[in-house]
Order: sequence, then C-alpha cells, then structure tokens
Amino acid sequence: MAKRNNVWANIDWVTVLLFLLLIFLGWINIYAAIYNPENQSIFDVSERYGKQLIWIGAALALGFLILLIETNFYVFFSYIIYGFFILLLILVLFMGKEINGARSWFDIGGVRLQPSEFGKFATALALAKYMSSFGFKLQRFKSIVVITLLILAPAFFILLQNDTGSALVYFSFVLVLFREGLSGVILFFGSLIALLFVLALVLSNLILNAVLLGAVLSIFLIMNTRLKQFGIILIIFSLSIGAFFGLNEIASTEYQPADFLFAGGLLGALITLIYSIRKQIRNYIIVTVIFIGALLFSVSVDYGFTNLLEPHQQVRINELLGIESNPQGAGYHVNQSKIAIGSGGFWGKGFLNGTQTKFDFVPEQSTDFIFCTVGEEWGFVGTFVLIILFLTLFIRLVLLAERQRSGFSRIYGYSVAVILFFHFMVNIGMTIGIMPVIGIPLPFFSYGGSSLWSFTILLFIFIRLDASRLDHLSN
Repeated sequence: MAKRNNVWANIDWVTVLLFLLLIFLGWINIYAAIYNPENQSIFDVSERYGKQLIWIGAALALGFLILLIETNFYVFFSYIIYGFFILLLILVLFMGKEINGARSWFDIGGVRLQPSEFGKFATALALAKYMSSFGFKLQRFKSIVVITLLILAPAFFILLQNDTGSALVYFSFVLVLFREGLSGVILFFGSLIALLFVLALVLSNLILNAVLLGAVLSIFLIMNTRLKQFGIILIIFSLSIGAFFGLNEIASTEYQPADFLFAGGLLGALITLIYSIRKQIRNYIIVTVIFIGALLFSVSVDYGFTNLLEPHQQVRINELLGIESNPQGAGYHVNQSKIAIGSGGFWGKGFLNGTQTKFDFVPEQSTDFIFCTVGEEWGFVGTFVLIILFLTLFIRLVLLAERQRSGFSRIYGYSVAVILFFHFMVNIGMTIGIMPVIGIPLPFFSYGGSSLWSFTILLFIFIRLDASRLDHLSN
C-alpha cells in the first residue's frame, strides 16, 4: 500500500527543536563545568566538552538515520532487538570494563558503550510489541507474567553489574501499564509498600510493629458494626502477644520486646485469619492477609538493607532519610551541590563564573551533577527555564502518544515519556537532596556518549512512528 503521507512533512519539529535546545544547552554547561582558562577552546577533543561535541554529531546522524527507516522495521524486529541487548547485558558481566565498582561498560577502541542505556529503548519496543499484539488483555495473569519478565530481565542483569541506578529506571515502565488499563488499586498498594519501606528504615522495630498493630486494630474497629466481633479479634491479639511476653519472662530469654510484639502480632493475625475464613468474613480475610504481608515485608526490608545493599548505598539512603548526616563523607556530593545551586541566587553568577565549579568542589559535575552548574551560573532563572523545557518536552510526548492510531506507537510513546521523566526527576532530585544519589544522567544534558545516543534513539524512534501515524502499522 502506498504511503499516504510525507514523513518529513509530518515530523513533529517542536519535539526536534526541544531536543536540539537541550543538547546544545547541555554542551555549553559541560564546557562551563570543566572550564580551564589555560585551555579555552570549546572544540578541544582532548577535553570532555570536545568529546561531547563528537557524541552530539553522532547522535544527530543517528537521529537522521532512524527517520529514514520504515516504521514496520521497529515493529517487526522488536523482540530481536530486545533479545540482542539482553545478550549484551549478559556478556558485559564477563567481558565488560569495571568503572566505579560497576562492570557495565564495553571498551571498544577507546569508546565506552553501556548496554544498560540502550536496553531502555529495546525494552520499550518489546513491551509495545507484546501489549499491542492481537488478543492481548492486560487483566490476564499470563499477560502480567510476560510483562513482568520483560521488565525484570534487563533490570536483573543490570543489578548483577552493580549498577542499581540504571536498574531502577526500568521500573518506570509500570506507569505505562496504568495508561493501558492496569487497576489503580495496584498503584495504591505500591504507595503503601513504599511508605512501609521508609518507615521500616526510619522507625525502630518496636515502634514500627506497634504502629502496624495499632493500624490493623483501628481498621477492624472502623469496619465493625458489631463490637462483639471486634472484641473477639482484640482478645485474640492480646492473648497472642501476652503469651509471648509471658514466655519471655518464664524462660528469661534475651529477645527484645519488638521481637515478641512481632511474633505475637503474627500469631494473632494467623488465628484471626482462621477465624475469618471459618466465619466467611471476606473483608477480615483481606485486611489480615495485608497485615501479615506488612509484618513480613518490614522484616525483609531490615534484612535486605543490612545484608544486600553495599555500605555506600546504605549510607546514602540514611543521609537522604536524615538517619545520619556526614557532610564531609557520604553526604559530600549533595551538600556541595546544594551550596553551588544556592550560591547562584536569582540571576546566577554568570557564564564561567561559578566558583564551586571552578575549584571542583562538586564531584561528577559534568555528568550526574550537571544541574548544579546551571544553578550556580544561571541561577533560579536558568534552572526554571531548563525545567520548563523538560516539562514542555514531557507534555509534548504525552500529547503525541495520545494522538497515535496504533497501539504499538502509543505504548512506545508513553514508555519514552516515563523513562525521560524518571531520569529528569531523580537526577534533579538527587542534586537538591530529595532523592538518593544513584548515579543516573540528566537526559540530553549530562556528559556521555552512551546516554546521549540511547536517549536520541529512544526519542527519534517515537518521532518516526508519530510521523507515520496515519499509515497502517502491521502489528
């Protein structure tokens, strides 16, 4: 069937312009971040800003090439592209170069490529392909299993590379599922899990167990129209907890009150569950199961935090939550970043006049902490303009995704939006101290060939799909 539309005429040039503005501003700020008065040439390829110019040139060539490829190519080869990058994620574990404790890089002729960055667009293609396939229903158990595997597979291999930040990005795909009809109940429970995770780290075990027990008893009280049933449940929990405290006194063990509160609460919940099942009280069963899950999850958080996370990751989370503070240690990056951003004031100190930047007070200032260069030299006005540019891009991507006539293009478009938004939110959040420092770049802005190329591929595939939105896409 002949094409009905001219691809070049239908390209969304607003999105392209936003892309060009961001990479240009990023290049200028990379230059400012590592500016050396003794070597002022912005085109010096021995410096990062010179290398970034090469990456930008290659990215523009990649974008142009992507626009030349027929859209059916991306649909047909989605699974093959995904499988190829899964293979690369496995190979890098054995053949990759270790940098900053993460074995995530291939070193090819002096050029370092990070497969985890490119895996994002590959996963987006695979999800779009599967979720737009004939007969797909999100509510089916099989569909949830396949989608979960598609998302977790790359995240798992990236975690093995010791690159937690890049792995977390893949969980942003969950937001796409809500646009496609996933129940909001899951989002609600996800928020509760996140809250419980934070409470498990901030509160002592005794206080946390008491809070959970108080919460479940309050819910039972609110749900009850007959106080008799609530009285039975209250007696069950009281006797269960009292029994464990009594055993502790008789046996003179060294267990702490928190342990017996946990054990008594768990026993009381199990007895309540049996009682609820026998009485066929569905709401009680649901609440009791959630309470048991919350108790077990709080224990797993404590265990995982202590035994699975690296020491520097533990310290960063503790710094973020205010559990400990060490401005000269683990909190140094964020502390210096906030000083740099705050020192910029309203208008900033001016281009190349940032003192925090010149004297290298902020580590990784051309990569993960590039935003503080903007804050110091361009001030509140500069950061505001940059945030507005990003938000305009995100809104534009959502609008483009909504106008797609193909399920594949719509799902892929939303994937692009959520991946870029997650990077934006976490990167800026960690520079101002409201997010943990997990080392992910600011899209199109931070120094690095792999990230710039991967974001360019991610975005321009969608621009190409959008340009052909009126054509028939064979899914």
